[in-house]
Amino acid sequence: MPPTLASLVQHSALKLTVRAGEDRLETPVRWAHVSELTDPVPYMEGGELLLVTAMKLDAEDHEAMRRYVRRLVGAGVVGLGFAVGVYYDDIPEALVEAARQEGLPLLAVPRRTPFIAISKAVSAAIAADQYRAVTAGFEVQRELTRAALTEGPDAVVARLAAHVDGWAALYDTSGAVVAAAPEWAARRAARLTADVERLRERAAPASAVVGGTEDDDRVELQSLGTGRRVRGALAVGTGASLGTAERYAVHSAVALLTLSTERSRAMQAAEQRLGAAVLRMLLSGQPDHARAVAGDLYGGVLDAPFRLLIAEAGREPDPAVGGRPAALSAFVESVESAAARAGETVLAVPDGADDRMVVLAVDGGAVAAACVDTYGAGDAEEAELFVGLSAPTGPTAAAGAYKQAEQALSVARRRGRALVEHEELAAGSIVPLLGDDAVRAFADGMLRALREHDATGRGDLVASLRAWLSRHGQWDAAAADLGVHRHTLRYRMRRVEEILGRSLDDPDVRMELWLALKATGEPPAQARPGA
Repeated sequence: MPPTLASLVQHSALKLTVRAGEDRLETPVRWAHVSELTDPVPYMEGGELLLVTAMKLDAEDHEAMRRYVRRLVGAGVVGLGFAVGVYYDDIPEALVEAARQEGLPLLAVPRRTPFIAISKAVSAAIAADQYRAVTAGFEVQRELTRAALTEGPDAVVARLAAHVDGWAALYDTSGAVVAAAPEWAARRAARLTADVERLRERAAPASAVVGGTEDDDRVELQSLGTGRRVRGALAVGTGASLGTAERYAVHSAVALLTLSTERSRAMQAAEQRLGAAVLRMLLSGQPDHARAVAGDLYGGVLDAPFRLLIAEAGREPDPAVGGRPAALSAFVESVESAAARAGETVLAVPDGADDRMVVLAVDGGAVAAACVDTYGAGDAEEAELFVGLSAPTGPTAAAGAYKQAEQALSVARRRGRALVEHEELAAGSIVPLLGDDAVRAFADGMLRALREHDATGRGDLVASLRAWLSRHGQWDAAAADLGVHRHTLRYRMRRVEEILGRSLDDPDVRMELWLALKATGEPPAQARPGA
């Protein structure tokens, strides 16, 4: 505890007596200051015990003393020490009355007590309080360190909450609460998601204070991370501002939690190299070797059916995040956060470039679900990311799953969607896949001669071709659809062969013509009366 007016009054060597403000003696004293100015307010910071002899004061003037005391109270002065027996034998009644009216503690300082003795007493008490705070801080640091080494981040958060006599919460890179203490604090911490998001937008280290009103607690937010990127955040809620010992505890917790959330670059690089090796073995048809190399680190994802995802950025890499595009970095962080919250194993490694990642995630798990929920409903322009998702598979079919994910990724890019699952391609139609500029150019070129023929008014070759192909070459049915005689249709098909220089007996030719008609959106044939 810092020194208070009460502790100074109780100091046996000072012999101070209280003449006013007896009910405010528990106020802390930040310093003892001597000033004989009639207006010392410009030189006050608040929290001082002001010591005077009244050398320049008309201490017997009631109006002057009321103004003097009122200015002191307004400046935050916590007490006034008056030297008795120097210029006045006793404290003038005008000053005593003014102090009582304003509620300012007034202490009588006997002549045998020099002001320097009071200053020394205040200074010694402040130093002792700071020493106690530092000692307590070191003890808290040792306790938090033991908790971090033996129990993990959850224990650090719990110990910190107990030391600050409040609550604490830990957030991951996505802003989700991963630990809170006491248990009821999780709901309070969840309401600060927007504040944590704003903190994450600033370069680490960063901090912010929210709340602190009469109806709310005071919360300090501290970012976690050693580089520019924020790896998480710590929230500490208390009923008042943190003291010295509590602040030591918070700073120690920030350092320890940063160490636990920010793994060394060497360890990250080693894990990524191991993951890349496991992936290469899977794709080259060596599932047994891959399982042996994966060990406990990645074995969990290989022991159950998994999904293979390929994520590719839609924009150039961002130098601010190590060459990796910001959207892809956010994707990796969301994957790792989902895995950490659910206790799942996930393998995420670059796929030969900074703008492409391959992820192996447990089928039906939190990671796969988070990817679908986050990107499944978005479009690529908003997400700045394309994701292809394979069907559920196992280690022996990883190469096939990779091809599925690539196919889905290609469709995602072509359709302008952030995420496409391979099951959509198998269950849907092939026609939407033809919406490509190269395919349409081929189709236009293949049908151009027929359209030019029709444009002269010498026949309906394109419509006739579509009707004949849609009826699988059945002359009567196709002629009925067109409303013409079958001999007319036969003639038209011979003209198609002559113009194109290709035989309609060739199944490949028929297939290409049908897809060309689909790609260009040629309308179905309509029967024309009298045709």
